Parts: sequence; C-alpha cells; structure tokens
Amino acid sequence: MENSAMENAERAAEERTAPEEAAAGDAAPAATGTVSRLRRRLLVGSLVGCLALGGGVLLYLPGGEPAARRASAPAPGAQAGTAVRAGVPAALPDLAVLIDERESRVRAHPRDARSWAVLGTAYIEQGRRTADAAALYPKAEQALRTSLKVRPKANAEALDGLAALANARRDFRAALSFGEAARKLAPKRWTTYPQLIDAYTGLGDYKKARKALDSLTALHSGPAVRARAAGVYWDRGRREDAQAALADAAAGASSPAEQAAWLERAGQLAWERGERADALRHFQEAVRIDPDQRAAQAGQGRALAALGRTSEALNAYQVALARQPSPAYALELGELYESLGLTQAARVQYDLLRTRVRQDATGGVDGELVLGRFEADHGDPASAVRRLRAEWRQQPGIAVADALGWALHRAGDDKEALRFAVIATDRVHGGAVHSAPYMYHRGMIERALELAGPARRHLQEALRINPYFSPLLGPVARTALARLGAEPAPAELPE
Repeated sequence: MENSAMENAERAAEERTAPEEAAAGDAAPAATGTVSRLRRRLLVGSLVGCLALGGGVLLYLPGGEPAARRASAPAPGAQAGTAVRAGVPAALPDLAVLIDERESRVRAHPRDARSWAVLGTAYIEQGRRTADAAALYPKAEQALRTSLKVRPKANAEALDGLAALANARRDFRAALSFGEAARKLAPKRWTTYPQLIDAYTGLGDYKKARKALDSLTALHSGPAVRARAAGVYWDRGRREDAQAALADAAAGASSPAEQAAWLERAGQLAWERGERADALRHFQEAVRIDPDQRAAQAGQGRALAALGRTSEALNAYQVALARQPSPAYALELGELYESLGLTQAARVQYDLLRTRVRQDATGGVDGELVLGRFEADHGDPASAVRRLRAEWRQQPGIAVADALGWALHRAGDDKEALRFAVIATDRVHGGAVHSAPYMYHRGMIERALELAGPARRHLQEALRINPYFSPLLGPVARTALARLGAEPAPAELPE
C-alpha cells in the first residue's frame, strides 16, 4: 500500500510538471496545460541567467550557489521521467534512479504500459549518453514493444520511443514509419515531431523536415523546440538563426543536463564556423554544468587542438572516450595523433573505432557512415564505396552523399565522385549547410578533374568557413590551394 501510494504521488507530480506529455492521445494543450507551462517558464526565467552568443552567465543567489540549483526541484527519478518523455537530455545519475524505479514498477505491475514506455525511452537516453548501445538499445526495444503488447491501441508514447530508438540506431526509414504511426494516432502530440524531423533529415527530405518543424512550433514552444529548430536552421544555411535559437534554448533550460546539452550544440555551431575560442568557451561551460557531458569534452579536444594546445586536446579526447567510447571521437583522436606523426597511437584509436562499430552493431546501430569515412582515408577506399553505396540507397542524406563522393574520389572515380559532392554542397540539392569538410572534399575532387577555377573557389570557401576543420586535412587544403595559384585576372576586352 505504501509503495502504491508513493508511485501514485510520483506519477501525479510528473503529470503536473508535464501535462502535455502525459497521455498518448493528448489534444492541443488545454488552458490548464498552458498555465502550467507559463508558470514553469516564469520560474525558469527568474532562475537561469541569459546566455549571450559569446558565452553563458548564470544568476547566483547570496549563498554563491547557482539559483537554478537552489530552487526546489522534483525528485531525480521524476525529473528524469519528465525529461525523457519530452525528448530532452537528462542527467545520468537521475536516469539511473528513473530506470531503477521503473524496473521495480514493471516487475510489480507488468501490465503498466506507460511505465514500460518510459523505461524504454530512459534506456535509449542512457545508451546515447554512455555509448553503450550493445547493452541498452535491445533492452529499450524490448521494453517499448512490451508496452505496445500490453496496450496495442492508443499508445503513441511507445511509438514515439520506437521512433527515437530507430533514429539513435540510424535506421531512419524505421524511425519515419514509427513516427508517422504515432502522428496518425495523436496528431497533436508535439513530442512526435522531433523524431520525424530527424527521420526526414536522415533520409534527405529537407522539405518535409521543415514542414515537421512548422507543425512542431505550432503545437509547442520552449527550449527543446528552439534547440530542434536550430538544427533545421543550420541545415538551411541560417547560421545566425541557429545560434540565436540555441542561446535561447540554453537560457530557458529547466535542468543543468539540458542546459549543458544546448551549450554543447552551440559550441558545435561555433566550431563549424571556425570560432575556436568561442566554441571552447561553450564546451567548457557545458562540462562545468554537467561533468557527464562527454560530447562537450570531445568538443574541447577539437577546439584545443585548433588553438595549438595539443597536450590538453589529447587529454580531453581521452577523458571523453573513457566514459563514452564513440567511434566518431576515436576517429577524431586518431587523426589528431596522425597529424602529430604518432602513427602507432593513431592505429590504436582506429582499432578502437572498428571494435566499437562492431559492438554497436549488436545493439542494432548502423555504423556504416563513420566506418565508410574511416575506410576512405585510412583503410580500404573500395570497401568504403561499397558500404556507402548501400547506405545511400537506404538513407540518402547529405552526410552520406558527402562521404560517398569522397570515397569514390579516394577509389579513383572522380567523375562520379563530383556528382555526390555537388549534392552535398549545392543548395538546389539541399546542401545548404556551411560545411568546411564538404567544401574541401568538393574542391579536391574538382582539382583531380583539373577544374582549377571551381577547385580554387571551393578550397577557399572551406578555409574561409573553418580554417581549422581538420588537423590532418587542413594543411592539405592549404597546400593544394597554393599549388592552384592565384585566380587568373580577367582578359581585357578589345577596344
């Protein structure tokens, strides 16, 4: 009886904090939900300092502790439950509490479909934060499918979770299928639309991704929506809008873990613009707020290397990889070692990359994109082409187009390579994102085809966007540009 009362109180508290996420078939937020959200925004606005584009400032109370930390907050499990249902980052310790609570709940009440769905979504978030896909993603799938089995109808919450799991695994077709099913069941459930945005983006359908964002912003507002909008803005080349949206998201975040996540993304955008010092400030603040923010730790490595602080950069990458052994981080660290002439240390990271991709595959994760990128530059380009052709057939997004074009170039097929490089960089084909690596790839392919003018323009553009985009390839870009020489002066017109 006591446990049941406690669980009921916890659930009531969660539903008061997030009424719009509570039911699978919710309609547009009612007046009570609107008032509740307004009350939360006013509370957060009074406690969290404003984040300017150049960095963040937190309000402090007289005791010296950040105001957001001093405010009364829900219990860790309830706070994490609210976060995962809304699709926002949760602190790892809070996630552990939530998972323990929900595991106990479903053992005692195996027909509680909602608890199964929350448990599955929590496993996804924990797997994402720790890079332990092999252990956690199968558990997430089992929990979410159990939720659907227990309640096969009107269970948009479980369908949302399955869409999130498919996106995390880079299975964008499955994500789209689950997301569309959830939207059909509950078209005014706002948490479905971020999953649709990710799925459409992964499949290269940027027009539908923008429409999904329009639907999302019509249904809901808040930091999670602004952060999602920032990604779509960036893909459309609207860099300032993306940065402003992330600054607003970080300022309005309702927990340190959420704020740190949006700061990390703001750091990514600053980095991609070549603003290495600004990127480092964002990454450092994210780690200060949430020491488990390993993506920001790896971001520090990236920015520190560009600033010439090599020892600190190596340490930052090693710390990130120790707790979140992501193949992408291993590739970055390996290339940093290689740029320093430390080939044996680089090979250790490349071996780790291969091992992690294999392990992640047991959790259903599609690692072909990162593996194809690796093989193109450091392994077998022909293997990279085979892998990335198959990936393109399944998931024709811009990132895959760029990787396939570069793999074809490395394998000696520059004519076909250029076709994919154009898709990745041409606004007509959706490649509006300002990416130094994409421009570098296109410029080098054009140079190999003896298209000196376009090659010069695209290499210049790569170095203008971010001169520090790669410790290994940045110097190659500068050398290639120097060998192309200055652009010829226009011929004088006859008098």
